[in-house]
Amino acid sequence: PMSKLDWLTKEIDGLKDQGLYNRIRTIGSAQGAWITVDGRNVLNFCSNNYLGLANHPKVVEAAKEATKKYGVGPAAVRSIAGTTDLHVQLEERLAKFKGAEDVITFQSGFTANLGTISALVGKEDGIYSDRLNHASIIDGCRLSGAKIVAYEHNDPAALEDAIKQNASNFRRALIITDGVFSMDGDIAPLPALYEVAKKYDILFMVDDAHGEGVLGKGGRGIVDHFDLHGKVDIEVGTMSKAFGVVGGIVAGDKKIIEWLRQRGRPFLFSSAVTAPDAAACLAAVDLLEESTELVDKLWANAKYFKEEMKKLGFDTGVSETPITPVMLGEAPLAQQFSRELFEEGVFAMSIGFPTVAKGKARIRVMISASHDNDDLGKGLDAFAKVGKKLGVIR
Repeated sequence: PMSKLDWLTKEIDGLKDQGLYNRIRTIGSAQGAWITVDGRNVLNFCSNNYLGLANHPKVVEAAKEATKKYGVGPAAVRSIAGTTDLHVQLEERLAKFKGAEDVITFQSGFTANLGTISALVGKEDGIYSDRLNHASIIDGCRLSGAKIVAYEHNDPAALEDAIKQNASNFRRALIITDGVFSMDGDIAPLPALYEVAKKYDILFMVDDAHGEGVLGKGGRGIVDHFDLHGKVDIEVGTMSKAFGVVGGIVAGDKKIIEWLRQRGRPFLFSSAVTAPDAAACLAAVDLLEESTELVDKLWANAKYFKEEMKKLGFDTGVSETPITPVMLGEAPLAQQFSRELFEEGVFAMSIGFPTVAKGKARIRVMISASHDNDDLGKGLDAFAKVGKKLGVIR
């Protein structure tokens, strides 16, 4: 007889047959240019530790000091007894850093999207969402109950058409785009999208998870990069990537942030970010405010690596940021490429469906300010060797 779990066995076997089963590797060290993976010391080409802050002595020290004073767990949600002076300071500092009226922080970038979208629109409303938006935006849209209208990727004219066709059906609406698209590394045409939002007087939200600490002056983000301060209503960010810690940021209009403190569900119903995390994030803001050196190094590394990869004959897609996709096509090839790189001492994971479209499998290389030229050279040699072996380049 069929057991109630048989369908899962079939599904999992199917993933394995198609080269889509993800075997998760185990890290045995702090994040850095080199890390221990499954017991081996390898070059790290796939973490989001853009600025090398995840293991920065000042950030580590701040977390240690906060643990001594505040302990570890907050033991409460922010709205009851979980808001420490560290949380308040962090939100004030981030608002100043980003040139925004106010900031609220969440436990992660994912929950920041969930909480924000569902607090701003509901069943009678509409959302215009870029077709390639991150999973957390898609989930936030679904949770809100609003009607979702997807528009063609990075296409302001398509957005305007979608608004013209649907506007009369909605009580209110929200336009949402990623800032930097995490799989392709391209940047949303924010000024042109803003013009559309302004023309139709629609709330405009950007998720800057991969632009936070990367784009803008000294990593102040995409709104700063395009000088759209006060024009983008909601800028979501994360402290889990370039900031090297964990947590989500929502910056923007005072009224919106005040409303999120009253109605952002992860803020109200999930325990606060821990004090050591909040303190570590504050230390990261200190470092970013002191100097643009790390951000400059990140971009110099990215430029060098991309140019050399193109010279070798690899296709790095449409990336304009340190995210460097190495386009390979089919998932089994991408998985094999990743395994061969690992044998050469380079940790770079393959990404296939459902994270990216079928036929668009890739290795996504994440360049960091912590890589030196020697590291990048070793990485390039490994890519050249494996690329030739597997017939991807000549």
